[in-house]
Amino acid sequence: MGLRELKKQQMRDRIGDTAWRLFAERGFDRVTVVEVARAAQVSEATVFNYFPAKEDLFYSRFEAFGERLVEAVRTRPAGEAALTAFRRKLLETAGLLAQVEAGDTEALARLRTVNRMIADSAALRAREQQALTASVDALAAVLAAESGAPADDVTARVAADALFGVHRALIAHVRHRVLSDDEPGRLAGDVRRLAERGFALLEGGLREYATDGRGDVTVT
Repeated sequence: MGLRELKKQQMRDRIGDTAWRLFAERGFDRVTVVEVARAAQVSEATVFNYFPAKEDLFYSRFEAFGERLVEAVRTRPAGEAALTAFRRKLLETAGLLAQVEAGDTEALARLRTVNRMIADSAALRAREQQALTASVDALAAVLAAESGAPADDVTARVAADALFGVHRALIAHVRHRVLSDDEPGRLAGDVRRLAERGFALLEGGLREYATDGRGDVTVT
């Protein structure tokens, strides 16, 4: 990364970190972009240069995970099913859930704060659905291109919807558990087991889909 790119990333991180601190203290809907700019000691225009919408200040980190799931499928080894690559990436041990499982009380507080903010904000819930839809679109495009199908191929869309459907269901489960204080120490393990059950449910129908990443799709 060059010096120019490094400075831009540092500015983006500074603004994003400032916004997150304010959101955690007061809630997403009670913080304005002007207040974020003032606290970060930049202009409002600078904030919008890096984050086109207020929701971007909150969701940019989460949207990156959806992009990584799609990239895991795009770059999987030859001969590996899309489902296998997606499952492996989704179940990687990392993030707040792993920290909570290890007994990190600060990570648990952050996890609760994040999910409470989303639950309390219609704007954030709407943006969450938009982000998930964009990820499904991106994955469907990858799968369609690999099979030589049109960009709007229904089979590719069904497969992408199904894979991200597991992710979507786990998000809802985590949010419910975290906000109800239901045995947070067991949450990571429970999520892994539920994810495996979800993928097992899909596996019969998707086992042969996009296995080689390039061959024809057979629908039976």
